Amino acid sequence: MNPYLKLLSRKRSWTPVQTSKGKLKEGAEETIYRALAIRHMELPVGEFITDALDKNVPDTARALLESNVKDEIKHDLALGYITNALGVDDQAEAEALRLRAAWEEHPDHTILKALVAERAIFFVILPFFRFNGDAGLRTVSADISRDEQVHVACNSLVSLELGLKPSQSLDKLRKATINWIMQPLKQSSDRYLDKKFWLDASDRLMYEGKAPEFSQTKAARMPAFFEHSNVNLPQYS
Repeated sequence: MNPYLKLLSRKRSWTPVQTSKGKLKEGAEETIYRALAIRHMELPVGEFITDALDKNVPDTARALLESNVKDEIKHDLALGYITNALGVDDQAEAEALRLRAAWEEHPDHTILKALVAERAIFFVILPFFRFNGDAGLRTVSADISRDEQVHVACNSLVSLELGLKPSQSLDKLRKATINWIMQPLKQSSDRYLDKKFWLDASDRLMYEGKAPEFSQTKAARMPAFFEHSNVNLPQYS
């Protein structure tokens, strides 16, 4: 089995559901609304992959890439349900749309833009949701994380096969994006409310492809079934 089919076989199907509003961690609220505004990049990331499918990508990767595009549509829907429950910050929404335009206009290969956005932005936001969000947001972020692990592995392999490397200007855009998201945070004795903790994690994911500081994410407080109504629990198949 080729590596792309192996990755495809790892996927678990899930259906987003409308969640109910819970309590966000005190001190994280403004940052959570900024991170939620970045959901506007889910569909463009799918479009980056669709665009790449029209170019020279390995034939063995096509089925997985097409499946990943469908995931981005599902993620957009799931995060839309979260904002239905929690509301949005209009100013953050407008700024996120400006950032999205900058990503769309950037000249790097679309596979690279998807890889950097997922590995060094989404992989930071999702643990942030899991440590600081309410029950619905923690559940959704865990499901999206499982999909994104496959996406990043796939896009890394495709980039390697095509000999692609992110430009310095794309890295600058990555830094500008994650700095804007985490800007409301300050230095804190609670590492999950500490700005530097999250910015360092993004840098390590970008340059090393891993963030050991997230080793506790697997053990991050996940919602127990009795903690909230069934409406917050996705439907798995």
